Amino acid sequence: MEKLKLMDKDERQKRQSIIDACIEMNAVGINQGTSGNISVRHGEGILLTPTSVPYKSLKPEDIVFMRWDGSWEGPLGPSSEWRFHLDIQKARPDVNAVVHAHPLYCTTIAIMGHDIPPLHYMIVVAGGSTIRCAPYATFGTAELSANAVKALEGRLACLLQHHGLIACGRTLDKAMWLAVEVETLARQYHGCLQLGKVPLLAEDEIQNVINRIAAAGYGRKETTAAA
Repeated sequence: MEKLKLMDKDERQKRQSIIDACIEMNAVGINQGTSGNISVRHGEGILLTPTSVPYKSLKPEDIVFMRWDGSWEGPLGPSSEWRFHLDIQKARPDVNAVVHAHPLYCTTIAIMGHDIPPLHYMIVVAGGSTIRCAPYATFGTAELSANAVKALEGRLACLLQHHGLIACGRTLDKAMWLAVEVETLARQYHGCLQLGKVPLLAEDEIQNVINRIAAAGYGRKETTAAA
């Protein structure tokens, strides 16, 4: 750990946006307590939530800065899930924010080890025709991080077996929006499973939707600064 350096306005804004998003996660019901964590790309590393601190008590100075080599600075230790936050953003230059949470329906589907299939056209906002479920590994381990990075290939979201959800985005605003969308899909899938065999969209229709969404710029407009 190193002493935190003075921060400029942009860095302080990013740190505050992480705190605000953490509070929002719990307010909208996609997370409980301090089980979720968030990171945003910044300079030569990432800004990351500290471990086991109630979100409403966090201050910008409490957010951890972690370099690409895993060294960090700040008054508090980084989230126990720092590995996959760091590794995802190292592997994916298109990703500037990572949201990890334990939404009820995503976690239920993940416990069963299921991918979310193409039951609704909004599946494509996560990058493809499925939302994969990464195989189980103990939290905070290099194995879990490797599983998550693999499950996210060509995707912006994945489930973690017996664990929860990861959602990524070009901005934190996009990643938060996607986390809510994926939980909605998981809830729909859970409901459909109660009724019988789930009818799925064909691959050619998924590609048609991808093309139309790309042309229309479908999705939530960003209201927070890019990382």
